[in-house]
Amino acid sequence: MPRTIAVNTWVWTSPLTGAALEPLARKAAEMGYQALELPLENVGDWDPGRTREVLDGLGLGAIVVGAMGPGRSLLARAGDVAGTQDYLRSCIDAALTLGSDVVAGPFYAPTGATWRMTPDERAEVVRELRENLRPVAEEAASKGIALAIEPLNRYETSVLNTVEQSLDALEPLLGAGVGLALDTYHLNIEEKKPADAVRAAGSSISHVQVCGSDRGAVGDDHTDWPEMLRALDDAGYRGPLGLESFTGENATIAVAASVWRPLAPSQDELARRSIHALRALGA
Repeated sequence: MPRTIAVNTWVWTSPLTGAALEPLARKAAEMGYQALELPLENVGDWDPGRTREVLDGLGLGAIVVGAMGPGRSLLARAGDVAGTQDYLRSCIDAALTLGSDVVAGPFYAPTGATWRMTPDERAEVVRELRENLRPVAEEAASKGIALAIEPLNRYETSVLNTVEQSLDALEPLLGAGVGLALDTYHLNIEEKKPADAVRAAGSSISHVQVCGSDRGAVGDDHTDWPEMLRALDDAGYRGPLGLESFTGENATIAVAASVWRPLAPSQDELARRSIHALRALGA
């Protein structure tokens, strides 16, 4: 059975707002997408109840995505832990309203925050991350939702870069309330063999994001997509594949995602080419 193919609204805009939601949802549905990845950059940017009505009307599912901007961190040295826990609770509540069973994102430190660590310092970071993630993960599990924690490449974080690091750091929490969100862009940078890393993640995978190796369209790149899909099958993952790319038209997101040039003739073309490639691959 084909997987659900989703598209992140960051392909077109940032931040997502209530006003932008319906036209983007209609566009995605017309292209053949079956779900939207919905970034909640700021609580209140869009209303979960109204969003549910719009998506239900178009037959679209929802996946909530968190955004770790400045100050958001589960590590005290990098931000406001209590405020970040409250933010994640808001994401969980939005997911519950929308019928999303995951909230995905790099929920440990602000994207772009990096620092060197000795082995002892890293062990302390892991201990603190577990301690501060645990109460939110328990709340997520009680509501049937998993926090899908995303490892990022070395230029965007120094906390969790690889599947191996993430499994080790999160091991005591992995289960009903915590899983991994894997992104093929980051896998391509950090893993020696991305497909092997997917297989190693196995049943801990809660969500998967896809794009070309240059953050452009799926299929325009050097990624071995047939092997990647086989690895997901081997891992037992049959959940959604969410296209995540970014528009360079928004200064904030262009800088955050290092989008310095167009990744396709247009953002619509990027989205169309990606879903056509995924369906041609039998995804």
